Amino acid sequence: MPLTVRPRRKRSTRIIVTLLSGLLPIVLGSAILYMQAERTLQQSAAETAAQALRQFELMLDNTAEAARVLLPLAGKNCEEVKLALREQVTRRPFVRSTNLVWDDNLYCSSLFGEFREAVSAGNYHLGKLWLMDGNPVTPDTALLVYRLSNGRGGALTTLDGYHLGNMLRLIGRQTLLMLQVGENWLSADGKVHRGPLPALPVAQSVLESARYGFDVSAGYPKGETWRYMAAEYPPLFSLLIFFGAVSGAIGHFLQQRSTSPSHEMLRALEAGEFIPYFQPVVHGDSKQWSGAEVLMRWNHPKEGLVRPDLFIPFAEHSGLIVPMTRALMQQTAVILGPQSPNFTKPFHIGINITASHCRDLELVEDCRIFLQAFAPGSVDLVLELTERELIEPSAIAVQLFEQLHALGVKIAIDDFGTGHSSLGYLRTFNVDYLKIDQSFVAMIGVDALSRHILDSIIELSAKLDLGIVAEGVETQAQSDYLTAHRVNFLQGYLFGKPMPAADFIRALSDH
Repeated sequence: MPLTVRPRRKRSTRIIVTLLSGLLPIVLGSAILYMQAERTLQQSAAETAAQALRQFELMLDNTAEAARVLLPLAGKNCEEVKLALREQVTRRPFVRSTNLVWDDNLYCSSLFGEFREAVSAGNYHLGKLWLMDGNPVTPDTALLVYRLSNGRGGALTTLDGYHLGNMLRLIGRQTLLMLQVGENWLSADGKVHRGPLPALPVAQSVLESARYGFDVSAGYPKGETWRYMAAEYPPLFSLLIFFGAVSGAIGHFLQQRSTSPSHEMLRALEAGEFIPYFQPVVHGDSKQWSGAEVLMRWNHPKEGLVRPDLFIPFAEHSGLIVPMTRALMQQTAVILGPQSPNFTKPFHIGINITASHCRDLELVEDCRIFLQAFAPGSVDLVLELTERELIEPSAIAVQLFEQLHALGVKIAIDDFGTGHSSLGYLRTFNVDYLKIDQSFVAMIGVDALSRHILDSIIELSAKLDLGIVAEGVETQAQSDYLTAHRVNFLQGYLFGKPMPAADFIRALSDH
């Protein structure tokens, strides 16, 4: 939090008293922060492991389906079925090769056609999976083989270790993430190791797939708790030092009572320091402005503009996010309401909401008042569900979204594809839009696996008849790719950075 500490000169006795009395809150506070950091890292590791488990199961579902299709062909002449084997390779994005087995002999391959190689069922963990460190074709590349058998016949499908390593790196960017199959395990560098998974010093989380029998382990290296605290908690450490100084000085003189972070944010709310910034959203085809996302900024009188990641999580935790959002909506209505007769209808206005907004029905009235400030039919209010806190599908939450839809308010899932609850939201709530996280957009033209995930999200939105918004568009190549894939709306620095109200109104008149 932006709480500035100004130490003052003291006499030697006051310095000693300050140090002694200030030691206790600093030590206790540091211990609490250390435990909180450990809990946060444990939760993050568990979520990372769960996400990796789901993704690997999806990849193996794809591989297993190819084996199920090919199993009835086992025993037939290779010349007759080799085209069917190659067809599965081309149709399945993660399948590298397919093979047929008869009497424990691999006799037909999508790579070579007719082939001869003995197959041992003992190599496969639980009779299904074998994590290899390479084969004669690619001796230095990991390979995951899926085995499906029925009597004398069998089908083998292989998954390239390149995809596995990419998934470990993509999902585990902030953690150490490993995949174990039987006695072998794969690290994020794509290398296969033999033996049990190594113990991770901090927040290790190990999950086992109930369907395929592999394990996923996520955790952090030694010292990560302190590194996390150094990166995330400097303002809180400053606050502890501040409280220690106050406890030492209180015996000598009377000073103004210190302000806690929640009091500071409440003061800022009453002073109107939380202001809206607007980032334009454009149509995917014409690139004309179609609306804007309203972003909260803290215009602190001493610190200047405070980054949202420094105060939004605390606002959500303290419950202040609800009145802060209400104030943001009121300011937005005052700023954009007079402009609405000139909007190209409908003009989309996106505002973020969290789990705290879904515990009662007050948001419905806030939205009704907001829409009354605009010319009828001139705007579409889009509430974007963030996933920092899970929104429970309670009766109140379901009723809230029903009333919002009745009011004409649209619902979007923000950063779709990165949170643990995205698919649950699709099933529970009547969603209108998906917002693709900027991490997937940034990988366009860079990472093939991320592009496959991006394409899958776009395909999912089309099948569910949902609008789709791509965030973080920064290059023309990204824009062209998304336009070619018929993404409805684009948002990012390529079209405009978040800007204060006056700049946005001027820019809006030009568009």
